[in-house]
Amino acid sequence: MNATSGTPVQRPGQGAGEASRRRPTINDVAAASGVSRGTVSRYLNGGKWVSPDAQEAIQRAIRRTGYRANQHARSLVTGRANALAFLLAEPQDRLFADPTYTPLLRGAAEALTKRQMTLNLLVASTPEERDNVVAYMSGGHVDGAMLISSHENDPLVDQLLAHDIPVVSCGLPLGRTDTVPSVSVDEAGGARAMVAHLRSRGRRQIAMITGPLDQPGGRYRLEGYREELGADYDEALVAHGDWGRESGAVAMAELLQRDDEIDAVFAASDAMAAGAMATLRRQGRSVPDDVAVGGFDDSPLAGNLDPPLTTMHQPFDKISAEMVAVLLETAAGGEIKSVTLPAKLIVRAST
Repeated sequence: MNATSGTPVQRPGQGAGEASRRRPTINDVAAASGVSRGTVSRYLNGGKWVSPDAQEAIQRAIRRTGYRANQHARSLVTGRANALAFLLAEPQDRLFADPTYTPLLRGAAEALTKRQMTLNLLVASTPEERDNVVAYMSGGHVDGAMLISSHENDPLVDQLLAHDIPVVSCGLPLGRTDTVPSVSVDEAGGARAMVAHLRSRGRRQIAMITGPLDQPGGRYRLEGYREELGADYDEALVAHGDWGRESGAVAMAELLQRDDEIDAVFAASDAMAAGAMATLRRQGRSVPDDVAVGGFDDSPLAGNLDPPLTTMHQPFDKISAEMVAVLLETAAGGEIKSVTLPAKLIVRAST
């Protein structure tokens, strides 16, 4: 492609029709983007040492030229699969039940599409599934795994490390922060912001529904809640869920049995907040007049509840993009690092 006109370069003795059918090359992308061939090559092979401005220019040039990498040839040269795994360490049905997985999956796919790489969706919640996916990945079908919803002491992480499979964790990998890179939202900081918001609305009996405490979202969101309350923290106002809507409903009923003067509840996920709101409605409690409700995630569910849910926004697209970048750096021999992104308070009618 010509860098200014965007028209195919016509070689001596080559007709216009032949030129238009010629498959665009990496040289065409370099010419159209105004960067060197080596910079384009580094971008296509993971983006290491390529500035954000150069990445944007290359992405525009790829769209403009219609360039597509020859993945088979590229794999033979680099010894890489040019694919990453989105590895869910939960039962398969959770993929569709949990509203946070879809935006993470979509963001990862978009980030890889920009690099002309592919995404493989793998599920590993049982010993048999773990063995299968580890065998598949160690066979060279992917260059690394984005681990979603890992639990403390999960044997899957040990299996991945034992087979030298590069991995990045979505959320701090409890007990393995020195050996596994990660990308996470500021769990504790987000929880503190939510509790501070509820207090600013004049709420005093603020309960919490946590997620599983063997996961970073469960542990650190509870930690932030406790820190913000300080001397007012009361363990009797904490109930536990599993991130799902039904567990939120059960936990809310349990909390109301313990203390019928609760005037606010912070649920550690939007789905549990939805369950809590259903229980409050069944028991004749108005949201937010009687009990204010806050969630965490800002999943698509939050804005569709009645009333719409105040929640902490997780930047799922940025989380996915960072996971891809960190994983590719790790696969290329980079240092282990943890990236933390801020959560943002989104105020809606539920508070």
